[in-house]
Amino acid sequence: MPVVTVHPSGEVIYLDPDETVLSGLYKAGYAYAIGCRRGGCAVCKVDCLSGQFKYDYPIADTVLTVEERSDGTCLTCRAVPKGDITIEMRDENLRLINPFLRQLNEKARIRAKSVLSGTESKEQ
Repeated sequence: MPVVTVHPSGEVIYLDPDETVLSGLYKAGYAYAIGCRRGGCAVCKVDCLSGQFKYDYPIADTVLTVEERSDGTCLTCRAVPKGDITIEMRDENLRLINPFLRQLNEKARIRAKSVLSGTESKEQ
């Protein structure tokens, strides 16, 4: 159950295992500038301030340079967090476009946290 924290707003988004950052943000009711959604345009780049992520599909060097790969640049449409991560938007602000989805995401995050802490069973 990876959690994405968006800096500087502090928004906390719960992701399903093996879900991309972009998918999780959109599923939680947030939007920002994106392009192709396939890892080819680089419009969805953000900075990963903490945590680690992986790419399940190859990313061309023309999209992410060697320097960007080592400095924490994250291509959100392809990045799958390995655990909790903190990202910072670049030129675009994260916008809440669906408050209902945000509420659902928050409830899922709270429930997952309580299951992990042992205060709630998975069957409920």
